[in-house]
Amino acid sequence: METSKVYFTNLRTTPTSNLLDKMERLVKRAGIDKIDFKNQFVAIKIHFGEPGNLAYIRPNYAARMVTILRSLGAKPFLTDCNTLYSGRRSNAVDHLASAMENGFNPLSAKCDVIIADGLKGTEYR
Repeated sequence: METSKVYFTNLRTTPTSNLLDKMERLVKRAGIDKIDFKNQFVAIKIHFGEPGNLAYIRPNYAARMVTILRSLGAKPFLTDCNTLYSGRRSNAVDHLASAMENGFNPLSAKCDVIIADGLKGTEYR
């Protein structure tokens, strides 16, 4: 079996290279441009975070990834599934409201947000 390649960058920045630029260079170095995205729907699976917490990737990173994918001809969207436990992410309506509260909306993320498993989390096909 071939050894997997691991791509790494540190969190150091300079006035001419921020973390978003570093992420873009990283995915390009990993070969994202070798994938045929032309006219393909591309799901960016992301955790939108619990409102009031900070344990999620910020919307500006998702927006940069959307820009990269669009430049390759893709039709990207952000997605996640509802939770099994009761709470603000257990149904699509509240889940979308939570996502927007944490900044995930078509303006900030540059694409639509779609909950993958339907209104109540019961759609699995």
